[in-house]
Amino acid sequence: MRFALAAAAALAAAVLLAGCDKLLPNAHSPFNAVDVTGSPLAGDFHLVDADGKPRSLADFRGKVVVVTFGYTHCPDVCPTTLADFAAARKKLGAEASRVQVLFVTVDPQRDTAELLRQYVPAFDPSFIGLRGELPAIDKVTRDFHVYANRREGSTGAYTVDHSAQSFVFDPAGKLRLVIGYGMEPEKIASDLRLLLNA
Repeated sequence: MRFALAAAAALAAAVLLAGCDKLLPNAHSPFNAVDVTGSPLAGDFHLVDADGKPRSLADFRGKVVVVTFGYTHCPDVCPTTLADFAAARKKLGAEASRVQVLFVTVDPQRDTAELLRQYVPAFDPSFIGLRGELPAIDKVTRDFHVYANRREGSTGAYTVDHSAQSFVFDPAGKLRLVIGYGMEPEKIASDLRLLLNA
């Protein structure tokens, strides 16, 4: 529940920051997700993948890029989100090669390169996990208006509350959609296909 509340709060904050008319669903939009074309949300980033290779949004120009945030110890939202995108990608058939899913950790302290290398591709071999030092992660979450907050547990363990929406960029590198947590893979695939064939 707190993940859903965090996601709603983050999206509401984004509406205020970007202007209400930019993020409200458009009844005439062909997309299932929220069409945010032209909004000032998000932007490029400079992180590293599990092999230590520097990565930025520009590296994937020509593909539809999905950027989602989470962490490997996440009990429910993150694995569900990655599984949904893996299922959506399968529905695209041959077009799936033109879709790149990027998983940005909000828990770089625990999410080592080795852990990301094992966790993220387990959902789909093409998925890429991204990490960075805490200041770099903080910058990306600010740029994307993503909520992430460490919650200490009573035994020394901790969880990270975070917003659960995903961001979709078209092949030209422009932010087009925000996909809320729990959207069915069929609807995700439909939206991705529209952007691929625009």
